[in-house]
Amino acid sequence: MNNNLKKIVWMMIGIVFLAVITACSGEDDNQTSGSGDESSTDGANEQVLNLSKKDRITTMDSSMATDELSFQFLGATMEGLYRLGENAKTVEGIAKDHEESEDGMVWTFHLREDAKWSNGDPVTAEDFVYAWQRTVDPNTGSEYGPYMMKGVIKNAEEVSKGEKAVDELGVTAKDDHTLVVELAKPVPYFESLMTFGTFLPLNKSFVEEQGDDYAQSTDNLVFNGPFKLKDWESTSDSWEMVKNEDYWDADTVEIEKMNYTVVKDPQTAVDLYDTGELDRVQLNSDLVDNYSTNEDYTTRSKPVVYYLKLNQTRNEALANTNIRAAISRAFNKQALADELLNDGSIPANWLIPNDFAPLPEGTEHDGEEIRDVNGELVEYDIEKAQEYWKKGLEELGKDSIELEFLGGDGENAKTMQEYLVNQLETNLEGLTVDLKQVPGKQKLELDSKMDYDIQLSAWGPDYMDPYSFLSLMETDGEYNKMGYSNKEYDQLLTEAQNELAKPGKAAERYNNFIEAEKILFEDAAIAPLYQEYVSLLASPKLKGVITNPIGPTYEYKWASVGEE
Repeated sequence: MNNNLKKIVWMMIGIVFLAVITACSGEDDNQTSGSGDESSTDGANEQVLNLSKKDRITTMDSSMATDELSFQFLGATMEGLYRLGENAKTVEGIAKDHEESEDGMVWTFHLREDAKWSNGDPVTAEDFVYAWQRTVDPNTGSEYGPYMMKGVIKNAEEVSKGEKAVDELGVTAKDDHTLVVELAKPVPYFESLMTFGTFLPLNKSFVEEQGDDYAQSTDNLVFNGPFKLKDWESTSDSWEMVKNEDYWDADTVEIEKMNYTVVKDPQTAVDLYDTGELDRVQLNSDLVDNYSTNEDYTTRSKPVVYYLKLNQTRNEALANTNIRAAISRAFNKQALADELLNDGSIPANWLIPNDFAPLPEGTEHDGEEIRDVNGELVEYDIEKAQEYWKKGLEELGKDSIELEFLGGDGENAKTMQEYLVNQLETNLEGLTVDLKQVPGKQKLELDSKMDYDIQLSAWGPDYMDPYSFLSLMETDGEYNKMGYSNKEYDQLLTEAQNELAKPGKAAERYNNFIEAEKILFEDAAIAPLYQEYVSLLASPKLKGVITNPIGPTYEYKWASVGEE
């Protein structure tokens, strides 16, 4: 989790640094621990929550959503083919089950017959066909539609470019309760994608009846998920979510109402928490020390990794592997996490984050994660950094190097950037780093033109698969923008996304990912900084909240309010 393109927003996360986070990373500023224990009530055991957000809901149109805040409320009020349950496992949604063709190219979903919209209309396969066609239609102007469907759904790229008609998209309604999806190629994480907000259904007759007013207020919305939005307009600073009694699985839903209000200032939010007016708040670094011993204090991880991009095309020094290897080891990440961030974030010595994408059955390390196998790939080490630095200078025939650090102009961003510049200049003799701080929009433009030497960036996943991270560094990739290229790395990922993407090849595919990540750090392509954590005050009265690594941060379908 903002987006400009989902990925661009992830880059914006790196740009604005601690003023994070947007798309697919948390504009949801009120997060809870992985245990799901949080929040409280208006009264004893009353199934009501009082929560806050730092901003208004951006959009409730699933075709147009790009940021985490929008996906949070779409995920609560809408339902696609599947939902994410405990441990990011897919569970039944509108689809009861599915069949996959032997070559992995055709997926047939069997939809439940008891699902309906909040206006009483049945949810049908045609609702998915209409929604997906609308989302990829170039006339709609969706950013995520083409991004999420390109290379996944048959003809999606051609439709999004206007080269084929929308009815040639590879999705058809065999009948009211049978949806057939043709893929552009086998996609091992396709079931995971079916939980993402871009793939939600839409009630065609309702949407077309509303016209340009669709999704502007609760009067122009219809829901098929566990909750309904109430008293909301696009300019609202407060709104409610109430239980949807028309939801097919309404008996499972215990929460009756969630009251939301926009609170931008962290201290104000904490004050409201202290008086019992809010049930959960996120702490910024200034507040952590005051509340870290509070019995309601907790932290949770996010699969978001911050790192330095090292542009190999503009400055000959960064084309040198030893120079890059020196830079990636020359700053104290632990001090950065403990003293500057002070929010539970941890040093990152890798790209693929902790608690993400466990290895499939059949691998040598069955049941572990890639992090368990590859371990720490590039740690803070001044002695090694200086050894690499000396070799690099000798290879370049220089005794000094000047580099430009492209940074954002926010106060928090400045603090981070100044720390990194100081660390690099202090630990690498002969290095001068010029800090260029610009507004976020300009930073994106300079990144797009590859007009920088070093910059702070960040990434979080769109789907539960290591390729969401490793694809960033493919040669000439859309988000590479730093001139990195390794033929062996590219080949490993090409195989993972093609011949090894077929059913029965999961173990071999993940072995390719393991080797690819190693190559990335043998080449010192990037300099990782930290994996993001958030610190919270959260009442323990709410049980069963699920925190998700993709899509909506919180899942409340199985939550309930109980005694502490």
